[in-house]
Amino acid sequence: MDIGENGVVRRRAAQAASTRAEIVMAAGKLMLERGYVGTSVSAIAGEAGVVVQTIYNSVGSKAELLAAVLDRVAAEPGAPALLSGATRERIAAARTATEVIRIVARSSALVNERTSGILRIVTEAAVVDPDVGEFEQKRDAARLHGFGEVAAALREKRGLRAGLIYSGGLSDHEAAATMWALAHPHTFRTLVLSLGWSTEAYLNWLEKSLLAALL
Repeated sequence: MDIGENGVVRRRAAQAASTRAEIVMAAGKLMLERGYVGTSVSAIAGEAGVVVQTIYNSVGSKAELLAAVLDRVAAEPGAPALLSGATRERIAAARTATEVIRIVARSSALVNERTSGILRIVTEAAVVDPDVGEFEQKRDAARLHGFGEVAAALREKRGLRAGLIYSGGLSDHEAAATMWALAHPHTFRTLVLSLGWSTEAYLNWLEKSLLAALL
């Protein structure tokens, strides 16, 4: 492949990425305004300025569109993934288990705040679309796996209580499940959206709860 062909390939890839981004942004806007059921693929196509087939070719089904919207929102500045590369580096560099807990609490609060709106749509959509229910379960499993990595880091830094839960300690799985439950998006929505807590109050509660439960 010569230089000219390389340039064409790069331009096409950039255009495809731009089109996909426009589609995902349009889907997020309409789903937040109208809900999952009230948003048709044709409406998303109209909002994005593309034909319906382009949506299927570029992103996929309606459920895959919703998943892409969630990924985009979670990846925006200020809302790092729970175990992004930067978060892993910070955890590895932490000198104490307490510092690890604080890193995880802040990361979880940021992600939950940024994604709370679209996750409400995901929860509603899972009731009517089995594909959304399936990817919601997969994301929950991935979140639990991520907290398993955190539990291992806590154990390595001698900060996780030894033994089994019935003997006063925690296994790595029990610790991961504890973090998963306390930092779950549903818990955030209950405390912040339903009870009216501020995100800062939620963060303080989450940090104290994790420290009390794990260390």
